[in-house]
Amino acid sequence: MDNYLFQLEVDRRSHIVATYYLESKRFLDAVKAIAIGQSIGNPSIRTQRDSPELMKNHLAKILDTKPDLYSKQKGLVKIAFPLINFDVEKDGITQLMCALMGGQMDIDIIDSCKLIDVELPEEFLKFFKGPKFGMNEIQRRAKAVNRPLLGGIVKPKTGINVSELKGLVQELLEGGVDFIKEDEILGNPIFCRFEERVKVVSKLVNEFSEREGREIFYAPCINSDYPHFLERAKFADEHGMRAVHLNIWAGLSSYRALRELDMKNVSIFFQKSGDKVITDSSHKYNVDWGVICKLARIVGCDFIHAGMWGGYLSDSKEDLMRIMHNLRSKHEFDGNFNPTVSSLSCGSHPGLVNSTVKNFGTELMMNVGGAIHGHPMGTRAGARAMRQAMDCVEQGENIYQYMLDKPELKAAIEKWGYVEF
Repeated sequence: MDNYLFQLEVDRRSHIVATYYLESKRFLDAVKAIAIGQSIGNPSIRTQRDSPELMKNHLAKILDTKPDLYSKQKGLVKIAFPLINFDVEKDGITQLMCALMGGQMDIDIIDSCKLIDVELPEEFLKFFKGPKFGMNEIQRRAKAVNRPLLGGIVKPKTGINVSELKGLVQELLEGGVDFIKEDEILGNPIFCRFEERVKVVSKLVNEFSEREGREIFYAPCINSDYPHFLERAKFADEHGMRAVHLNIWAGLSSYRALRELDMKNVSIFFQKSGDKVITDSSHKYNVDWGVICKLARIVGCDFIHAGMWGGYLSDSKEDLMRIMHNLRSKHEFDGNFNPTVSSLSCGSHPGLVNSTVKNFGTELMMNVGGAIHGHPMGTRAGARAMRQAMDCVEQGENIYQYMLDKPELKAAIEKWGYVEF
């Protein structure tokens, strides 16, 4: 078997190559257990049907040598899974993840198994559409080409009725936002029914967009079980909405189902709250957040809540740069898809605009809740302060001079401060 199992290289066009971080006192046996157990069968028991032909065609391959793995107790290893084992068009992401992060969680000699990266060949990627619009088209439609997109999040998360929501949205629009997202907590409660609020808000947003001569993307939350999230997405599209918002707990295949609807106007927002149950690096078993983002882009998400910068919770610059690279770049094993909008939130405020642009550029969205609605002068002023901060950075002005005749920005900087880098 080892002749088939250990190979320094495989044809990348016909294999899915997964990179793992493993820990095991029997490292070599652990790697073999994943390769064998996640392709042809029991890691330690062979049957009469395990023919040389079967192993040649269907056994996953370890891209390393036995001597190099024998002395290890932890480290990276690449395993190549034959594409022939998948009906990609129908099995999709669900079966992919079952193979990559499945039965090895129940093998006692594996102390830790983390999926760090996955390379997907064109023969896999051709069955996926990627983002319908993507960063460049959305910035063009919103007329936000030389600055970040400004997103506003509906707060309070829940408890408001349709009339109150309409008033809140009106203030966000007047404040200059490009995108409005309902919070993931707002489903279809009796006091704020989905269809009722979509009818009211879509009329308001579309009329405002027409007057402004630019598109504002409102993303109602469609969190629900199948088939209801699809029905809600169709309803949003029929009423002229430009986006829908679905949380990670719906599953990656749900985003693919949305993308397959090929709706006329609707872009898809991938919302990450809860992802750390799967992605937290302190766990013994996890999937790297970069892998989730890569797959979310492949299945068709136009916006992805990529992470946090400088607010009440902040990722490292290195991690965010890596994630954004996955969402923006076009290279062989990510597919030639449109770039996805990297959305940053969790404590963004006007004093962070400069830092965000300096570190990550303008091809992103700053999605703001508390610093808009919690502005001393109210929601409209909070949104306006964010736009003023973006205009200041775009024009290369000194923030302290620029805000002297802009009371909204001045009040925000005085409350939340200003970050240089």
